[in-house]
Amino acid sequence: MDNFLKYFYQDIGRVFRAFIDIFGSFFNFLNYLLNFPMRMQIIKSYSDQFGTLDWILLLLANLLLLGLSVLIVVMLVRLVKRIFRFRVSPKEYDAMAKQVRSLQRDLLRANYEKDKLLAMKVAELGGDASVLQDQLGEEEQPEEAPSETEAEAGEETAKEAEEFVPSSNRNTFQSPCVDPGESRFFRLTSVDNYYKTEYQPPLYDNNITLEDFCKQFRNFAASQLKLYYDLDMMRYFVAAMGTARIIILQGISGTGKTSLPYAFGKFVQKDTTVVSVQPSWRERTELYGYFNEFTKRYSETEFLRAIYEGNYYRDPHIVILDEMNIARVEYYFAEMLSILEMPREEEWKVDIVTAVWDNDPCLIEGGNVQITNNIWFVGTINNDDSTFAVADKVYDRAIPIDLDSRADAFECEPTPPLYISTDHLIELFNDAKRNYPISEDSLNKLEQLNAYLIKNFRLAFGNRIMKQIRDYVPCFIGCGGTEIQAIDFIVAKKVLRKFESLSLGFMKDELTKFNNYLDKLFGKNTMVTCKQYVDYLKKNN
Repeated sequence: MDNFLKYFYQDIGRVFRAFIDIFGSFFNFLNYLLNFPMRMQIIKSYSDQFGTLDWILLLLANLLLLGLSVLIVVMLVRLVKRIFRFRVSPKEYDAMAKQVRSLQRDLLRANYEKDKLLAMKVAELGGDASVLQDQLGEEEQPEEAPSETEAEAGEETAKEAEEFVPSSNRNTFQSPCVDPGESRFFRLTSVDNYYKTEYQPPLYDNNITLEDFCKQFRNFAASQLKLYYDLDMMRYFVAAMGTARIIILQGISGTGKTSLPYAFGKFVQKDTTVVSVQPSWRERTELYGYFNEFTKRYSETEFLRAIYEGNYYRDPHIVILDEMNIARVEYYFAEMLSILEMPREEEWKVDIVTAVWDNDPCLIEGGNVQITNNIWFVGTINNDDSTFAVADKVYDRAIPIDLDSRADAFECEPTPPLYISTDHLIELFNDAKRNYPISEDSLNKLEQLNAYLIKNFRLAFGNRIMKQIRDYVPCFIGCGGTEIQAIDFIVAKKVLRKFESLSLGFMKDELTKFNNYLDKLFGKNTMVTCKQYVDYLKKNN
């Protein structure tokens, strides 16, 4: 103890003393600077020997010292202002936000009335709309005020529009249509014009449950599209939507990897967007397009159009990346992987252009396009010699589902499609997570499984995988499945898949012991998918 105190005094003590000396030196500086009598006494003692040049240098030295002092004071004042700068209180901020929303609604109603008057003038006179617009702009008010019924109708229409238009873009939604030929974004401007003039939000069926949703989806695919899937496959797919934004469908050709998300789009009456991946894809521009400096036009892609259009409606929508591993996924899809990892949905934005033009699409804000929560990305994968291996970081962020065989055809009653809002679908997922949380017993078994894998295979669950397990299991139960079935599936697809990185040719005995351990831990023949996958690895390595 004495030796440590000696060390502390000689080493750490000197550091503290040096730190204290900083403040002591600063106060000594102020004390000497402001001690004018002492400084005048020193000047007087030398003044008898000063010549003209000495007096000039004396003046310059004191001016320099004065300037340095003023600079220090200014910097201190600015520092204090920055620390104690004025902030708007939450109450005042809420009041200002309400005023802005009120002004937006008033502007929306005014734009509606203006457009209605313009349409009436065009219908009566058959004149050019742009000329009549100029005429209306010069008038202080219309010749004939709209009736109370018309005003109420206008207010109701504005209210309906406000319900399905993103709150941050309600002004731009009612802005005049732009000729797509005049905009550098032809496709996106055409999307704006459609939703400004023709789109009507559907009447959603928001009373359906997750279990009924899966059953109706399966029967619809069979009766309307002649596509046959097991009910469990529908549960795997729908529960995956409640767990992650990216789903990977993998298997041999002809098992319905593309048909499954295609059927989902037909079922919810929002056609799936299919993006065919090309072998030459290596960067983000393959997905989002690029601005052509020569033509002064933006080369738009179907992928960009799909995520942009998703800001206008609330239907669930799927974007398929067909044959996604025919190019390296981690090259062209890396930015999207990072964006979807952001904890807040407001941060899901794709940077499209660096500067915004006046006639750009309405929903490009600051050069960015918002990725909304009604968009899911489904990648289809064929594992053969013509494709690339998918990196772990892609698999870790996705829910992989194997489609290795087609289900047998079956007869069922004709099932119609339905309309369901994304908000209701997400609420169903959240209800399932609240009502069917994974049991403590299963969590303890997963911890034991994790310890076994670390000890025998040097593999472990990551935090992301545990979060996905906690989300997937309740969603699968809500779809009508069981807890052990969900655990069996998610462990096989998310955890045991990592076995492929090991030298399994020398570990067949360990894999046999692992299957026996699964029976002992979870019950005999309950982890069927996991055991089948382990047997497959033993056979093919």
